[in-house]
Formats: sequence, C-alpha cells, structure tokens
Amino acid sequence: MQIPIKRAIEKVPGGMMTVPLLIGALFATFAPNTPKFFGSFTGALFSGGALSILAVFYVCMGASIDFKATPYIVKKGGALMIVKVGTAIILGLIFGRFLGEAPVTAGIFAGVSTLAIVAAMNDTNGGLYMALMGQYGRPRDVGAYSIMTLESGPFLTMVTLGVAGLSSFQWPALVGAILPLVAGMILGNLDRELRDFLSKAVPVMIPFFAFALGTGLNLTQVWQAGLLGVGMGVAVVIVTGIPLFFVDRLTGGNGVAGVAAASTAGNAAAVPAIVAAANPAYAAAAGPATILIAACVVVTAILTPILTSWVAGIVGRDVEPGEEATTPAAPSVAAPAPVAGH
Repeated sequence: MQIPIKRAIEKVPGGMMTVPLLIGALFATFAPNTPKFFGSFTGALFSGGALSILAVFYVCMGASIDFKATPYIVKKGGALMIVKVGTAIILGLIFGRFLGEAPVTAGIFAGVSTLAIVAAMNDTNGGLYMALMGQYGRPRDVGAYSIMTLESGPFLTMVTLGVAGLSSFQWPALVGAILPLVAGMILGNLDRELRDFLSKAVPVMIPFFAFALGTGLNLTQVWQAGLLGVGMGVAVVIVTGIPLFFVDRLTGGNGVAGVAAASTAGNAAAVPAIVAAANPAYAAAAGPATILIAACVVVTAILTPILTSWVAGIVGRDVEPGEEATTPAAPSVAAPAPVAGH
C-alpha cells in the first residue's frame, strides 16, 4: 500500500518548505521539551540543526551555477538581480531609518522588521521562475536564473542591512555567509559530474532545514502574521514586480520574465536565523521575520503565476528570433508546484 505523501505536500504552495516548517513549529509550541527528552541526533536536529543543513544546502546549490553563461543570460539575469536587490536596499534604507534592527512589538504591524522586509524582497523563487519561463518565455530566459541564483543565502541581505546603516557585520561573517555557495560553484565548474551529483541534493534538503527552522518558532505568534503576512506577500509582488517588468523590457524581453521573478524564495525563510547568528542585534527580529517570510513564500507562489499569466496574455509569448509569436491559451495556475525554493 502506497500513501502519496509527497504529492499531497506538493499540492500546498511552497509545501516542501512550509509543511515541515509548520510541523517543527507544532513541536516547539506543544512539545517544547522534545529535543531534551530524546537527545542525540533527534535533539541536534531540533536545536541548531538548521545552520549545519543550510551550509551543505548552499554548497550543493552553488554547484548548479555554471560560469559559462552566455552574454544574454548574464545581461538578463544580472539586470533582474540588480533590480531585485536594489529594491531591497532602497526599502532597507527607508525602514531602517524608522525601525532600526528591532521588530515592531505592538499593533497590527507587530513582527515587521527591516530584516523581514529586506529578506523577503531580496530572493526570487527560482523553481517558480523557471517553471513560468518554461511556459511563457524562451529557454535562455530560463537560463537567466543561473545568475539570479547569486541572490541565495544571507550574504546580500547582510550587505543590504549594512548599506542601510544598521548594525554591520564583521568581514569574516560576510565571507562565511557566501563561502559555501562559492565553494559549490568552484566544485561544480571544475567537475560536471560533481555538479550533477551535488545539485540533486538541493530539493532533498529543503524539508529538513525547514523543519529545523520551525522548531525555533512558537505558533502563539503565528496569528500575528495572518493578514500582515498576506500584505507583505502582495507587497513583494507589486513593489518588485513593477520595476522588474520594465527592466526586462529594457533588456530585450517583453516584461513577462520580470513579473515571473517577483516572488520570495522558500529558502529566504532561513535567512533571518543565519543573520541573527552572525549578529545578535537581530535576534529579536529573527523569529517573527521567519514567520512573515514563510507567509510571503506562499502568497507569492499563488499570485506570481496568476499575474504572469495575465501579463503574458496581454503582451504575447516571448519567442526566439524566427519563431512565430503566439498568445498562450489560458493556462492552469491553480497549482504552481515547484515553489519550495531554488
């Protein structure tokens, strides 16, 4: 007898990230002594396991990035990445002036922090982007994500917070944040077989670090994310989607690739914990930020495909030179499967 557990989880937007995260949070809320009771490997997974798993995750992800990207891919991916990160820097400068490192502690905006806003805006959901480009774009637009993958991890969020004038990070912490990704890139480009071997592990590790992150969250705070989390997700799509649409058109596209990049990656939910580990000034903001970012992952996983489909229906499908342009038939956007992260 087979039970379709994986298929059921994948029906949930961002399921491979959000479902294990929720399970971990249930343990933290209703059985907080579980790690102490079991100890050993089980206890290690509950207490601090996320950072170790994430270190391996970023090595494997880095291995999937090819140095030999074509000029178009570099131009397109670089432009989209610069706009995405640039938007986060601008918002970091604005909100950092009012909020500093600490989160809002009361009212309808309780839990909002500069860290949450920057981390949610910084990182594109790669699986979702590539799936949408496979349907509405060109193969080389899919390949542009090989450059945008550099958004992954806490490095650019740390840099953004520093640029915003908030608590800075010592250079070893900054280097340590990007070192696993760079090591993976070097290994993957030196040996293609090693790239294939390591890149296959990326989706496998997502539910494990998500669960470990969830064990640090208390669900008594989750209700605060409610409408606030939805609002932040909508803000990600609108605030990043508009400039991404125009920069895509300026770099030879029709705007669809820009809209498809207006999302939050599942592994962005891991960034607050890593940032707080590198600088305790963000410790109070990390927990609420993780919850809000997880909400953004789900909301953008639903809205981004709908908006991309709508824009593609207006501007038509982007095509390679010599290929006949067409307007795609109304697609099914109800179940954007590959949304767990990069």
